[in-house]
Amino acid sequence: MGRYAGNPAAIRALYRGNEVHRDVYIDQEVYRLEMKHLFANAWVFVGHESQTPKKGDYFSTQVGDQPVIQVRHSDGEVHVLHNRCPHKGTKIVIDRAGNTGKFFRCPYHAWSFKTDGCLLAIPLKKGYENTGFENSDSKKGMRAVGDVRNYRGFIFCRLAETGISFEDFFGDSLSSIDNMVDRSPAGRLEVAGPPLRYMHHCNWKMLVENQTDTCHPMVAHESSAGTAVKLWEELDMPEGSPLPPAMEIIAPFMSPYEFFENMGIRTWPNGHGHTGVHHSIHSNYSAIPGYMEKMVEAYGEEKAKAILDENRHNTVYFPNIMIKGPIQQLRVFIPLAADKTLVESYIYRLVDGPEQLTARTAMYNRMINAPTSIVGHDDLEMYERAQEGLQSDGLEWVNIQRLYEEDEDFSEEKVENGTTERQMRNQFDAWVRFMTCDMDDVREAAE
Repeated sequence: MGRYAGNPAAIRALYRGNEVHRDVYIDQEVYRLEMKHLFANAWVFVGHESQTPKKGDYFSTQVGDQPVIQVRHSDGEVHVLHNRCPHKGTKIVIDRAGNTGKFFRCPYHAWSFKTDGCLLAIPLKKGYENTGFENSDSKKGMRAVGDVRNYRGFIFCRLAETGISFEDFFGDSLSSIDNMVDRSPAGRLEVAGPPLRYMHHCNWKMLVENQTDTCHPMVAHESSAGTAVKLWEELDMPEGSPLPPAMEIIAPFMSPYEFFENMGIRTWPNGHGHTGVHHSIHSNYSAIPGYMEKMVEAYGEEKAKAILDENRHNTVYFPNIMIKGPIQQLRVFIPLAADKTLVESYIYRLVDGPEQLTARTAMYNRMINAPTSIVGHDDLEMYERAQEGLQSDGLEWVNIQRLYEEDEDFSEEKVENGTTERQMRNQFDAWVRFMTCDMDDVREAAE
């Protein structure tokens, strides 16, 4: 056992309000404890219901380091099961997605299970008579995760059997999902194709922090967005010429500090928050013909205008996803090791909405988040430099002090200057609590 396992005091000591210790990014033991505690106690994104639209449809992914299956059961409900046979531990499915029909069948010994995980049949069942099998955990079938919630099509789970409720964990932060879904005249989204997948050789928290870091765009992206803006200006287009769609997307990355300061950052309890309270880099996209009319027909003029006037930039849902409502995008940061993270970037189609919006978000995804992206490589370079630099013994602590206040309280919603690092501190406040809550329970029981 290392110095952090079973030691909540040592975990708490890694965060001291305006600084975090480098071990939270580079220590493999801390990473393993995150998988065991943080990702078990928090509510974590699994997938979208449109990825499993028919009975028997499944989608395999992972929550923390736990392989899970999202599956549509015969009653139409979506279940989340551990991707493990209760017999020998064999993974039940290895395909990313498919349809299993009415049951899952283990490829090793042909144990079969209903799509809610219940044991259906075992070959040579007589061999288990008078063995006590009826009282074993294996008799219960494929184990379900601790709890599941389908919120407006987005599937979240808590691995732990007991813990914070979905409503208490997310609270008012769900307003960002509401806004993204409400942008559909039908109030529904559908996943538009498979995600773009991009490997990063850095700690997963670096990517999450970067989603609300508004002091880096005009610096880190000068080589990409800055070059694009310069080339556009050299064309010397007539005054008032509309920006082409690609320039509408990339030019705002070069907005000055004042733009980002004035946009504001909102934080909610439990590590959630978003940039773009007052405006964002998505605020000045060209209108799509006919879209407002469809929204007014669906919601009425006042509500339609309120929905579309909300241009939140990045909403972080702790621990590891970010959504962009105005362009219907979700990024999930999947930790694979202390220094390795897989990023999956999904886009969604607005049901009954214009396809031009889907095209715009697809363009944004390719330009900003793809392995062949123009902008994303700037960030990747910074992450990997940080991962390497944190090995230096020059300093052990990472500074997150910008606009810090003594005795900050993260239990209430708050709006602040758009360049504050409060949201990063908010995330680490939640990180400590969800890392240690069950450690404390175990220690109290032992005492």
